Amino acid sequence: MTTQSQALTESQQDPGFEKKFERLRELFATAPELGKSALEAQIQQLTEAREPLTRMSSAGRIGTRQGKVSELLVIAPFAPGGAQRLRAILDLRNGDFSDTDRVGTVHDMRFVFLEDDTKLLFATAYDGDWDPYIEDFAAKIPAQMDVLFTAFEGWPGIHSGQAVKDWIARHQVPAAGWYVAHPDLTVRDIRRLKRVGEALDEFLDKISS
Repeated sequence: MTTQSQALTESQQDPGFEKKFERLRELFATAPELGKSALEAQIQQLTEAREPLTRMSSAGRIGTRQGKVSELLVIAPFAPGGAQRLRAILDLRNGDFSDTDRVGTVHDMRFVFLEDDTKLLFATAYDGDWDPYIEDFAAKIPAQMDVLFTAFEGWPGIHSGQAVKDWIARHQVPAAGWYVAHPDLTVRDIRRLKRVGEALDEFLDKISS
């Protein structure tokens, strides 16, 4: 007898997932037994899931989104002397990118030096679509962008319009897999909830004293 949860699962899941499961089993045929058993456990969990397996959508021109949150990852080669300049800037900032708050949609940013400081991986998560995100940086913190990104070969300048968008898109690598714990919370939502939580804590402290 089909249970309500089973019916829900069957109605939510894309029929194409069964073919994906079959393909995975074929690919794992030569994997270690540990991998095979782990795969079967994973397939079982996904089959029993009460929510749709699909959470990924397009962020616009390039990149992926989950809910209201999008991802951007760029791998770009350094211009001569660029790695040293960028390291010095990051060392000066010591993790302080509070001026980025003026953009209002940035969840995080990471700068990772690769291949003996010949390339950099830049990754960020942000709210909304790709084009408005790039345009917000140009409008709100252009100097920060040009100081950081002139470290890279061919950077055309944040005010170069379509040219800078083309440069970013050319070096961007969309995520094949990505996880967001709270995809429906924007940066603005998080700040609002934080203020509400702080106000509630203050109220509870007052009535308990």
